[in-house]
Amino acid sequence: MKIVEAIVELTLTAAPWLVAGLLMAGLVRALVPTNQLQRLVGGDGFAGISRAAVIGAPLPLCSCGAIPTAIALHRGGAGRGPTTAFLIGTPGIGVDSLAISYALLGPFMMLARATSAVATAISTGITVALTGADRRPATQAATSTPCNAGCNEDCGADPNRTAANRERASLGARLSDGMHYAFVDILDDIAPWLAVGLLLAGVLTGLTTAETLAGIGSGVWPMLLMAVIGIPLYICATAATPIAAGMLLAGVSPGTALVFLVAGPVTSLATLGVLRREFGVRALTGYLASIIVTTVLLGLATDGLIAGTGLNVAAQSGTAGELLPVWIQVAAALALLTLGIRPLRQRLAGITLHPGR
Repeated sequence: MKIVEAIVELTLTAAPWLVAGLLMAGLVRALVPTNQLQRLVGGDGFAGISRAAVIGAPLPLCSCGAIPTAIALHRGGAGRGPTTAFLIGTPGIGVDSLAISYALLGPFMMLARATSAVATAISTGITVALTGADRRPATQAATSTPCNAGCNEDCGADPNRTAANRERASLGARLSDGMHYAFVDILDDIAPWLAVGLLLAGVLTGLTTAETLAGIGSGVWPMLLMAVIGIPLYICATAATPIAAGMLLAGVSPGTALVFLVAGPVTSLATLGVLRREFGVRALTGYLASIIVTTVLLGLATDGLIAGTGLNVAAQSGTAGELLPVWIQVAAALALLTLGIRPLRQRLAGITLHPGR
């Protein structure tokens, strides 16, 4: 019973902020032109790498969804450093994951997560840029990038929703496409992982004691373990959040949870395969080493800062939910449940389109 209560509480806390984040994701999709993005991320050097990391951060793409966009940028003129920074910064955080981070983890961890994701993107972009000259296979189309299951960004998509056609469409059509992308494509992509994340968080919170997970401790070795576990996973930033919240509530140090929050979403096996093909083994080795070293250093710095200031991060977790009335939480959860379960959504769409049936 305690597990069920924990799952319900986490779900109700997260739901309104996830809806708000998805709305913002749809607006980003509708209002940020791809060609403008390519101009901003073009070039090389520290400035280009930093711009790519910062520009990619709010975009609503998972690790596999960022692949075709990043490779298109690279083959359009962006250096391997900015391309790598974009490839890491984009799935590391997003407007949707920042919203749910504020709801479940509190303001400090939200800021620490955002800062750490951008810092990891910049450091890894610099590392990959130093591994050698660019290799741009001009004979391959950017859209030939393999797609992981669940990746919806222009991967086998309706040609009417490609970037070029979106940018020629009216504002109303772009907004409609953006909302479809957020509440259908993104939600379909993250729903199973988000459900698993909430279940795991509920189990962690309901079954384990603070003493048990606090035994994992903090320091280099637990953080290395979190990085090694997180890197091969295909887990989006939003779905990783409730798992980290469960860790915090159960007693894991914030720095250790932060390593998982950053290392898990920024890459996947699909990303590793594409990076090796595009940039080679040396770049892939530098990429992995930089993610591990940077996330662990950031985790250590976070625990050190908390110890020095006496901040109680666990006490902030879930406090954002107290700002909203229960009826808003329930309505948001029901909306996400309806839209996230494809048969229910399709049935609802059929009733809306054919009310006489």
